[in-house]
Amino acid sequence: MMKYMQKLGKSLMLPVACLPICGILMGIGYALCPATMRGGDIAGTGVLHLVGFFLVKAGGALIENMAWLFVIGVGVGMADDHDGTAGLAALASWLMITNLLAEGTVTTLMPSLSQDTAKLLAFSKIENPFIGILAGLIGAACFNRFKSVQLPDWLSFFSGKRCVTIVSGMVSILAAFVLLFVWPFLFGVLIGVGNVIVRLGPVGAGIHAFLNRLLIPVGVHHALNNVLWFDTIGLGDLSHFWAGDTSVDVTWSLGMYMSGFFPCMMFGVPGAALAMVRTAKKGRKKEAFGLVASAALCSFVCGVTEPFEFAFMFLAPGLYLIYALLYGVFAVAVSLVGFRAGFSFSAGAADLFFSSFMPAAANTWMILPLGAAAFAVFYVVFRFAIVKFDLKTPGRVEDEETEKKAVLSNDAFACMGAAILDGLGGKDNIESLDNCITRLRLEVKDLAKVDEAKIKTAGAAGVMCPGGTAVQVVIGTKVQFVADEMKKLL
Repeated sequence: MMKYMQKLGKSLMLPVACLPICGILMGIGYALCPATMRGGDIAGTGVLHLVGFFLVKAGGALIENMAWLFVIGVGVGMADDHDGTAGLAALASWLMITNLLAEGTVTTLMPSLSQDTAKLLAFSKIENPFIGILAGLIGAACFNRFKSVQLPDWLSFFSGKRCVTIVSGMVSILAAFVLLFVWPFLFGVLIGVGNVIVRLGPVGAGIHAFLNRLLIPVGVHHALNNVLWFDTIGLGDLSHFWAGDTSVDVTWSLGMYMSGFFPCMMFGVPGAALAMVRTAKKGRKKEAFGLVASAALCSFVCGVTEPFEFAFMFLAPGLYLIYALLYGVFAVAVSLVGFRAGFSFSAGAADLFFSSFMPAAANTWMILPLGAAAFAVFYVVFRFAIVKFDLKTPGRVEDEETEKKAVLSNDAFACMGAAILDGLGGKDNIESLDNCITRLRLEVKDLAKVDEAKIKTAGAAGVMCPGGTAVQVVIGTKVQFVADEMKKLL
């Protein structure tokens, strides 16, 4: 089950990876044409305003149809070999479910529902990312199960992949029938969770940030994000922010469930990284610097924190818990002081810049004092904890001589891939290979043949064995190039 959830988590990153272009286009668009989506008149105000309006609309095309991105992304991502046929089957499932459960359809089928306000609200929100994920899972499952089916000669045209969409449609009819009774209840549960967090105000933002980081190692933080960041139940901090709304248009302080990540990722991570370098053993400070400096820079610029987090989360799990708690504390503080920014990808400097032009952005200059505070707090807390409890962070591991980053300094991804493959027990030990934004995700035949030290020698930031024969190797944002070279070797 855990393996399935992690694969789903990776698949969810596929549609999320489409959003940075949305943030860039809309950020530039609002800078050029602030009146867009604020009720202002943009007619006849100059070429730049029209260009801005054009860019905002282009970016909005993704935000307004985010559920469709989840349909295709999950369908393709969860399918064997990532075959596009599964994406088509997922789309068919989505169209069928959303049409059968549309408000007008269900009130025709069950006229009594027209008097039930709560259930009507649930079905009016049926076109959401949650249902998109479900449709994607149906499409992928039907593809994996029926892609090779052989039908009698008189139906042979529909054999194999051609029957996948047909089966997906029939399964979707059954799913829609079940959802006709289940969805209002499930929607109510999600509303309850969302309302609890919203009622807690800044504390709720802190709880979300803490759980978001805490769930990173197992990759199931996306479930919580889906409730708060995307418009599944009427919240949608991320989707409303980039749609050009403000706090007046929603029932919470728009951006509060994203803003707290900026000081931590841009400045807190570099502060923690400096603490690791300063507390490294004599003669190993350069090694520690090589391990965490590039990861800290990556976190600052684009908000990708996994290379840094995996450098210590398994060496010092107690320190990682403290790390997650600091995110929660800063999310509360940021929410209280009124700093508001949003991200289309993650909370790095690039997203901060583009989001600063959005209508919901507020007091973005406060990133400077908040960032200084985050850098200082993360540095002091990490340094104290590492020294006080003699934690095994980079530069303090006894057998670290065997884990020097010999290949990481070399840009030859083929060499790096070959070395990692060797550490995984060779190509004969590999069942499957895939990757997400920062990690290689593999299935091996014999877990005992995996040599973690050898893999780290190749330049990997960390190695995970989440269960069964699954292995994850944390590379960083260049993982795609390493994966491509490994696939050639396989």
